[in-house]
Amino acid sequence: MQALPPADFFGYESLLTDQEAAKLAQLRTFLAEEVAPYSTQWWNDAEFPAHILPKIAALNLAAPDRLQFSHLFTGLVIAEMTRADTSLATFFLVHHDLFVQALIDFGSEEQKARLLPDAIALRTTGAFALTEPDHGSDVSGGMETTARKVEDDAGTHWVLNGTKRWIGNGTFCNHMLLWAKDADTGEVRGFILDGSLPGVERTKIEHKIALRTVQNAHITLDNVRVEERDRFSGVGSFSDTNKMLRGSRISVAWQAVGQQLAAFDVARAYAVERQQFGKPLASFQLIQGQLVKMLGNATASLAMMVRIAALQDGGDAGAAGGFLSDATMAQVALAKAHTTAAMRETVAMGRSILGGNGIVTDYRMAKIFADAEAIYTYEGSHEINTLIAGRAITGVSAIV
Repeated sequence: MQALPPADFFGYESLLTDQEAAKLAQLRTFLAEEVAPYSTQWWNDAEFPAHILPKIAALNLAAPDRLQFSHLFTGLVIAEMTRADTSLATFFLVHHDLFVQALIDFGSEEQKARLLPDAIALRTTGAFALTEPDHGSDVSGGMETTARKVEDDAGTHWVLNGTKRWIGNGTFCNHMLLWAKDADTGEVRGFILDGSLPGVERTKIEHKIALRTVQNAHITLDNVRVEERDRFSGVGSFSDTNKMLRGSRISVAWQAVGQQLAAFDVARAYAVERQQFGKPLASFQLIQGQLVKMLGNATASLAMMVRIAALQDGGDAGAAGGFLSDATMAQVALAKAHTTAAMRETVAMGRSILGGNGIVTDYRMAKIFADAEAIYTYEGSHEINTLIAGRAITGVSAIV
């Protein structure tokens, strides 16, 4: 059979440097050998493959900015990981994009020296504890977890009380960047919380239909004592989190690209190989139409994210009064909303092409289909991201 063209139909990867292209090829080899053959079983068992963390660390992909890789390369890393296994990509972005990058951007020099080397090498793992049982999109104003500052003969420390929920990596991480409201000032503060401290209870969230490999935790804090040196020194209020949230939202939009590429990979291979009515499924016009629509959605999503990456790398500095010198939160919100909506349509078409085989994980598509629902919702739901973009283009806020 003739060689089929890559899913990167317009060749966006040609924008990478030779070094970046070689590094991406190394990652693909790793994913093909160490992840793809086993990821469905991990998902079925709802178990996290901790044994591969040293191998991931050996790829040296932590905090790509410090290695002077482009944001396009950084995004394609997330897309490729998602293409192989959405859960592994989610672990990677929670640990690296939220915990490690936050240490780099907002940690004190002492905190960086103490925590960064082990975190970058994945000798320790991190999480980002923001969401609460009753507060997701409105957590900035509705946060109920509190931190009370105490000064005594032993020095300054903080006492934390409250609950967090849906915390990825939360069942096993060594540290989590945890957010709590200052009981005296009302400002939101960040803390580096050691998960083994007395008063910290972590419970795995069971019965998920998406990202089953990710270990999400429900976390209860009962008079947990945190030393002043573990207060996140570079964070003075919730507004300081915008850079982190923007970055993680970009990563999730890249996940939407990777999820669509995965769906296209599986659906095209199935359509070419599957025989119906004595000929390949791919020979039917409706199937070809669905495959082209899937590829179009994926390519349009990829194009949007390539532009976001260009804006992150400098964009058109000075244009439109600086509006195009970096990706704004509104632009990122539009990208996340649009790519995840396209993803939902793409994975649904892919599941349809596989027919009954599309609802069992044996053929991968059921896993891809289910995991897409988590991408659609986390790091700002589709509705919230739509309203952020809507506020920017109208000047009127529809968010209460």
